[in-house]
Amino acid sequence: MKKEDLLNSDFLKQFKSGKELESFLSQLHKRGIEQMLEGELDDHLGYDKHAKSDQSNARNGYGCKTIRTDFGETRIDVPRDREGSFEPVIVPKRKSMAEGVESLVVSLYAKGMSNADIEEQLLEMYDFRLSTSAISRITSRVTEDITAWQNRPLEEVYLIV
Repeated sequence: MKKEDLLNSDFLKQFKSGKELESFLSQLHKRGIEQMLEGELDDHLGYDKHAKSDQSNARNGYGCKTIRTDFGETRIDVPRDREGSFEPVIVPKRKSMAEGVESLVVSLYAKGMSNADIEEQLLEMYDFRLSTSAISRITSRVTEDITAWQNRPLEEVYLIV
């Protein structure tokens, strides 16, 4: 089956509104993230789900986590291992938002928007509230890096200017 055949016009006709399509894409995104997390755990443990293994570490159910994505807030099931050594890369531990949202916050901040304006924009566009303190924490991390880069020592001679 060709890639184009996956989204033929008959399939797309089932969506009667933008909200229905957005809901479908959100569910698809959620399932995709969860499947990638399962794949990461398979790689971490060294065997596929339901396969036999002689290792002491094994799957240990799921933890529930709410993350912020480009589709709004999404509740995902994150697989766990018995030893607690699984460190997901797709959605890292102690992170509640996908990289796309953080990038958007930084981009809006770089364009001169205030934290309150960014909060309002996220609520309008993605239907979730990110507190001004969270926005401030995100932008302060970037500001520190920018300041460090601006204050770095310069070379005396550059080949190309």
